[in-house]
Amino acid sequence: MIAQLLAAVPVAVACSVPVALLGALLLHRMRLRSITAAVIVLALVPVLAALAGVIGVSGFMYTPQLAGAVVVCAVVAAVTVPAAMMLGRGIARDVMWLHEAREAERAAEAARRQLVAWISHDLRTPLAGIRAMSEGLADGVISDADDVAEYARRIRRETVRLAGMVEDLFQLSRITSGAMRLTFSAVPLHDVVSEAVAAEAVAANRKGVVVRADGGCVWPVVRGSDPELARVVRNLLSNAIRHTPPAGTVVVAADVQDGRARLRVDDECGGIADADLERVFDVAFRGGSARTPGEEAGGGLGLAIARGLVEAHGGGIRVVNHGPGCRFEVDLPLAARPD
Repeated sequence: MIAQLLAAVPVAVACSVPVALLGALLLHRMRLRSITAAVIVLALVPVLAALAGVIGVSGFMYTPQLAGAVVVCAVVAAVTVPAAMMLGRGIARDVMWLHEAREAERAAEAARRQLVAWISHDLRTPLAGIRAMSEGLADGVISDADDVAEYARRIRRETVRLAGMVEDLFQLSRITSGAMRLTFSAVPLHDVVSEAVAAEAVAANRKGVVVRADGGCVWPVVRGSDPELARVVRNLLSNAIRHTPPAGTVVVAADVQDGRARLRVDDECGGIADADLERVFDVAFRGGSARTPGEEAGGGLGLAIARGLVEAHGGGIRVVNHGPGCRFEVDLPLAARPD
């Protein structure tokens, strides 16, 4: 008996090895293709190699033992193939998730570096001005009372700009880190818009831009956090005023569509290039404008903050070219009706 077994070993090996090598070749060629198919092949190769060995040992003749081995191999294959498919799909999902996570990490790192570079540049400009003016005052180079008062006003203005940029960075950090906690309530959208229009009226008047709320709208009541919604509207208005030329108009309107509140801010900026429409809400994105900001420019974070706050409310925000300018649209959940 032992002698027969020893004699069968070379035959079984000779028949099994080609099948195993063929399976290895298939796995090598499929390593960059379907993971699921590769796992199925990996599961089938041992079964087929064992079956080939049994057939070789039987002398390629039908015997009850061969029939039993074929049945056993078929049952094993029927169990392992579905299991291999499930395992392969799970591995494919995990690999895809890891790939997307790495891509997102790379994008976030690139955005962080870009943000640091841009913010460093934007902070350097007002800081250099403050330093020069303060040194002039401290050294007595500026002694005339009117000049001293003007320098003090400029230093204050630059300080306010710096404080706004730091606040924007802090707000964006809270949004991206998930540390923001909102208290939701029923918020009349008309009240939020009225306050934002009044707050931005000073900047609009200084530039000669008309900003108004559409009086013909039926303003919905939304579910949200009043301070954060006010920040969203003010950021959108500030952006619209900044890019609308003098004598232009910025209009805020709202309605209800498909069971959601829809807020619209229309400006007369002249439109945005199609290639830039998807990037408008990216951190520190300013399109083709110069890197040196003007008096009213910030760190390019306003729209990114607006998107983060809107998404924290379970809403969405987008921009399209509309008429002589752009239309920013925000959709928000409606407040629940009282029973």
